[in-house]
Amino acid sequence: MQVVDLSHTLKPGMQIYPGDPVFSCSCATTVEKDGYAVRSLSMGSHTGTHVDAPSHFFADGKSIEQIPLSTFIGRALRVDLTYKMPREAITWDDLAPYAPRMASSGVILLLHTGWSQYWCTEKYLEHPFLERAAAEQIMATGVQVVGVDTLSPDETRLDGTGSYGAHQVILGAGGVIAENLTNLHALSGPNYVVHLIPLKIDGSDGSPVRAFASETTS
Repeated sequence: MQVVDLSHTLKPGMQIYPGDPVFSCSCATTVEKDGYAVRSLSMGSHTGTHVDAPSHFFADGKSIEQIPLSTFIGRALRVDLTYKMPREAITWDDLAPYAPRMASSGVILLLHTGWSQYWCTEKYLEHPFLERAAAEQIMATGVQVVGVDTLSPDETRLDGTGSYGAHQVILGAGGVIAENLTNLHALSGPNYVVHLIPLKIDGSDGSPVRAFASETTS
């Protein structure tokens, strides 16, 4: 069975959403000194490859442990958007040809911009973004999970002028967003199942995940 790793590596100095807690990993104990090794970890709930729960934007939305585990497993529907330019909007016109497949039960929609190649660079902040109206159309098809290989489905702006339309629409509909995916180009066939399993953190608005896809025979 072919397995494709869709996760970035967690390590000190890695890229985070501007203003989020930085990732740190240090030795709490070592084999040499203590006879066993334990690492001390510190990070935000949206560090690296991760999923957003509705409570990320809505106080009455479900937190990560309240979402059925089955939500995070589904057949991949990858949309090639690698022709998009920096900060260019992804519109419903780009996605409409895939609408019939979005309506299939349990599909995980993956927006493949190719932007993961810029991970940990300034250009990663200049990613294409999903228009609010396009997000509304996506959710109308019945999709529950939208994944992106970018820092956010919304435009990332450091001057405070950005909006969170895609987040508000998807999470407001009870959906889930997966961010900072990578290797989406490797999902070249139709028979991949995506796994985005979060940590079971009580009351959390999101969680890092080890995202991967496995190829099936049907």
